[in-house]
Amino acid sequence: MFRSALQRVVLQTTPKNSLTALRSSFFARGYASAQDISTLLLVERSGKTIASSTFNSLTAATKLGGEVTALVAGEEPDTVASEISKITGISKVLIAKHKLYEHGLAEVYAPLLVTAQKKFNFTHLVAPHSAFGKNIMPRVAALLDVAQIADIIDIESPDTFIRPIYAGNAISKVKSKDSPKIITVRGTAFPPSITVGDNAAIEAAPDAEKPTITEWISEDLQKGDRPELGSATKVVSGGRALKNRENFDELIYGLADALGAAVGGSRAAVDSGYCDNALQVGQTGKVVAPELYVAVGISGAIQHIAGMKDSKTIVAINTDPEAPIFQLADYGLVTDLFKAVPELTEKLKK
Repeated sequence: MFRSALQRVVLQTTPKNSLTALRSSFFARGYASAQDISTLLLVERSGKTIASSTFNSLTAATKLGGEVTALVAGEEPDTVASEISKITGISKVLIAKHKLYEHGLAEVYAPLLVTAQKKFNFTHLVAPHSAFGKNIMPRVAALLDVAQIADIIDIESPDTFIRPIYAGNAISKVKSKDSPKIITVRGTAFPPSITVGDNAAIEAAPDAEKPTITEWISEDLQKGDRPELGSATKVVSGGRALKNRENFDELIYGLADALGAAVGGSRAAVDSGYCDNALQVGQTGKVVAPELYVAVGISGAIQHIAGMKDSKTIVAINTDPEAPIFQLADYGLVTDLFKAVPELTEKLKK
């Protein structure tokens, strides 16, 4: 079965131009030069590892023009600060050292970003559209009394952005007159910027208020050898048709291991307790765009499609030939998943 194009409504579209021409148009819209644009990039990390979404957000930040300053915060953020300072596109790194920043609490991060913006007069504040960024940036926007521009997938100028609406069925062009502009970036829409260049200068971030209204208690992390869902090149997802968690674990994880893929699930599978919430793919879960996406027992509700429709190759296995997922799939197999998946897994292992 062949993929059918989703209907898209494009608002106020304009022809695409080269990056040089775009920058020229940027300045015609109120920015006298690239020096008028300065961006603060919030670095997402896990321990001493920079989250992959940060590098995608850096690409978006550099497309705005002007200089990009990275903000790294934590109890011992020196290693992360040193690594991000080596990435091409970063002109300076601000480092905030305090144990309250260690676990990404939005209540302490938001005042830090606001203080940095007011001191350095950044025109744009950028973060990944991840759970981390989505938790912090709306608070920053509220403190600065501006509207947030969420989940952008393209940039036309420093004040004009493209973002999906209606679960990705329509594309909206948003022009903001606010200053500064608070932006979260959909990682799958921008390639990662990971080229190593000269070391950028590292300096202390301005001291900010540290509210204690929220206390970090603990976390329970599940670690494994499988690829991380948000950045994996292959994903196997299971749906309600798997019937229970035991089947999900046996069939989906088995197929994923044979493919070297990450594991995902539909909202129905998560709500039914077949898999953890962290594995949910969809409008209210993770948005993925792997080279290969295998949907097992997933009907294809619009909520799920919004999170995986940009996958390069989509394979669907379902007993219902009228399932909406087949309209999007590049390859469709109408059969019983309890027979097809074990057979496919065995063949892949060989």
